[in-house]
Amino acid sequence: MTASHTITASPISATAGIGLRLAHLSDVARQADDAPRSASWFEIHSETFLNAGGARLAMLQDVRRRYALSCHGVGLSLGSAQGLDPAHLKRLKHLFDRVQPSLISEHLAWSVVDGAYLNDLLPLPYTDETLAIVSANVSRAQDFFGQRLLVENPSSYLSFTASSMPEWDFLARLVKNTGCGLLLDVNNVFVSAANNDFSAAQYLSQVPADAVAEIHLAGHSDEGQGDARVLIDTHSTYVCDPVWDLYRATVGRIGARPTLIEWDMDIPALSELQNEAARAQTIMDGLKASERADVA
Repeated sequence: MTASHTITASPISATAGIGLRLAHLSDVARQADDAPRSASWFEIHSETFLNAGGARLAMLQDVRRRYALSCHGVGLSLGSAQGLDPAHLKRLKHLFDRVQPSLISEHLAWSVVDGAYLNDLLPLPYTDETLAIVSANVSRAQDFFGQRLLVENPSSYLSFTASSMPEWDFLARLVKNTGCGLLLDVNNVFVSAANNDFSAAQYLSQVPADAVAEIHLAGHSDEGQGDARVLIDTHSTYVCDPVWDLYRATVGRIGARPTLIEWDMDIPALSELQNEAARAQTIMDGLKASERADVA
């Protein structure tokens, strides 16, 4: 997909959504059409629904009938020098054709080599050579799906001495090369900044605002002490106050965006996720009220 490719999917409104996990899928799918809405929109992990059919996909299609949906992938491996797996592209395309997601996204990482899928999102050096590889893979995916792909910034635990540019420059150049969008994970920026000793605020101030089409918020764990301390992007707890502060500053700079609460381990009751989403919505509503007051 070139930068001038027509975007065929309608964007999700700038509201707060929830990551739809299997623990809550059946409850959401069974809700009556006239029942109070569980969320403004939902996001799924694409690989969870690649089966040809069955009850799981049927429930997802019932949810999709009532809610906007985003599909978030973990296995496309945009950083693979060997290129994208044609079979996996076809599996994803089949899912997208069935559920018609408003947004699709993948990680800035690699996880496949010689046909073997690794159970991790591995980091990349930020070089011109890597940029060419990722740009080619993103363009191929967008052409295949016929839809703009959002690329998510990773959580990182090391940095490469070979890198010739900061991550935010890499992402900005990727957007320029391919016309892709960005999925800005504010928690990942916070985790990476703490682990690699850079300023999260500086990172977020440099991200190209117009490219951000979705934001993720999640919790992380804090392990070890002193030089052995590391933050781990576990998605297993509440969003911490410093990440909320970064989120508030970010939407203050770029404007409200569809914002997702991610929670993948130790998943709580749906009501707890709704409370976290409500906090993000309150921040966006405050921003919109301030903008209206400025116009008046």
